[in-house]
Amino acid sequence: MKHLLGLESLDREEILSLLKKGKEYREWLDEVYEKRRQPLPHLKGRRICLLFYEPSTRTRHSFEIAGRLLEADVTSFSLAVSSVQKGESFKDTLLTLESMGFDLFVIRHSYSGACFYASNILRRASVVNAGDGMHEHPTQTLLDLLTIYRARNKVEGLRIAIVGDILHSRVARSAIFALNKLNWNIHICAPPTLLPKDVEKFNVKVFHRLEEAIKDVDVIYMLRIQRERQKEQFFPSLEEYSRLYRLTSQHLSLAPGAMVMHPGPVNRGVEMEGTVVDGGESFILDQVRNGVAIRMAILHSILGEEKR
Repeated sequence: MKHLLGLESLDREEILSLLKKGKEYREWLDEVYEKRRQPLPHLKGRRICLLFYEPSTRTRHSFEIAGRLLEADVTSFSLAVSSVQKGESFKDTLLTLESMGFDLFVIRHSYSGACFYASNILRRASVVNAGDGMHEHPTQTLLDLLTIYRARNKVEGLRIAIVGDILHSRVARSAIFALNKLNWNIHICAPPTLLPKDVEKFNVKVFHRLEEAIKDVDVIYMLRIQRERQKEQFFPSLEEYSRLYRLTSQHLSLAPGAMVMHPGPVNRGVEMEGTVVDGGESFILDQVRNGVAIRMAILHSILGEEKR
């Protein structure tokens, strides 16, 4: 694997292979946090550039930690003090940084297709998609699957309800691509205005009532309202949306034992009650820990010793 641009192009075996490696790294991480073990030298001497054109906390810092735990040299690109502010193009930024010796770029960009474009522009370096516009966010879905794998000891043939702003969500798109390959039963729940017009082609079942969508599922996956990507009003008010689609502790009785997940950041009181965010059914913080592990697996798979 030279690049990770999305999950639509990966097959079932490739996804399962990354999850297996991610599980091994998660077990190693648990020992690191407990015993303060030394980093692994798997990527010693490799250079990674975090090229983020959009804000990020979890994704950016987990990639940085993942790279450093593998002893790679990790540099964070600062948009505010770069030549982008002087009008430098995305293409010239990529080629300039590649000429400095970077082996891999982790890219987040507001333009759908930016990572695919970068993979064609770069002459030598690899690209990992950390979220491109409304297209895909593959590493988020992989860390979510790792979280489910560890909790359920299986990652195929389960039932999920994905609730919220499906239309603008790259997380939802990556999840649907991957889960269909793993034979999941996928429920999509949102107001009609927050669904893609061609949603039926994704092999999902559409609901508009939260109570119906989550009944007897294994995973309830709540999405954030993507207000920064919305160019128009998609519902009368945030209060009305929250009244109809906010996950409460009462809702959880409809899906006994279901895992509650969210890609973050959570808007407490909008997508979920605070008691659900902090409750025993919530795997949100576990998702964060698994984010470091799966990103170690991805970086190692692309830049490991066997690829030198």
